[in-house]
Amino acid sequence: MHQEEHLKSSDFITDMVIGMSDGLTVPFALAAGLSGAVSDNSIILTAGIAEIVAGCIAMGLGGYLAGKTEIEHYQSELSREYQEVDTVPEKEMEEVKEIFAEYGLSTQAQELIATELAKDKTKWVNFMMKFELGLEAPNPARARNSALTIGASYFVGGLLPLSAYLFTNTPEQGLIGSTILTVICLFVFGYFKSKVTGQPPVKGAFKVTLIGLLAAAAAFGIAKLVS
Repeated sequence: MHQEEHLKSSDFITDMVIGMSDGLTVPFALAAGLSGAVSDNSIILTAGIAEIVAGCIAMGLGGYLAGKTEIEHYQSELSREYQEVDTVPEKEMEEVKEIFAEYGLSTQAQELIATELAKDKTKWVNFMMKFELGLEAPNPARARNSALTIGASYFVGGLLPLSAYLFTNTPEQGLIGSTILTVICLFVFGYFKSKVTGQPPVKGAFKVTLIGLLAAAAAFGIAKLVS
């Protein structure tokens, strides 16, 4: 029997990708930059942890606000659609017919469907929200879930590049270990991210890894020039 495979929990995956990609890249770039300017791993660790905490809060807050905005936008459009169904039902029915006309249905079929749909106001409004405006009802917990997912992903991603500085004696050694660890993590993350989202996994893995390394190289080079 044929089974369709579709991407589920796209909001969770999107938030995880945002948090993890920034978490791996930003603290790694910061640590690389400091490695070119300081001689003590403790300074890098202190600055890195501070950045991770600040990044978790900032990214989580950004995710929360984005989620709240999505919910508020949907509710605003929903109220407007209910108002239009009450005040200009003929116009709304014409819009229903136009939608089905695009699918090649006959005038008689359009009239029949629009008339039947108009008998249930809630279903009518939900239909218009989805097919006229292209809006799906967001999860009421979207803002909270987004904040937690992005923040946690950033935290986990940020700790990985810094962990190498815990087990080395100098920033140069820490940078080497951090680079190796981060390259592996970026590649694995990029691979699975691309695989889950239906993109070429190997190409996606190299792309994510290259972006992270370029950011770190830029930070390291600037720190060297400044120092």
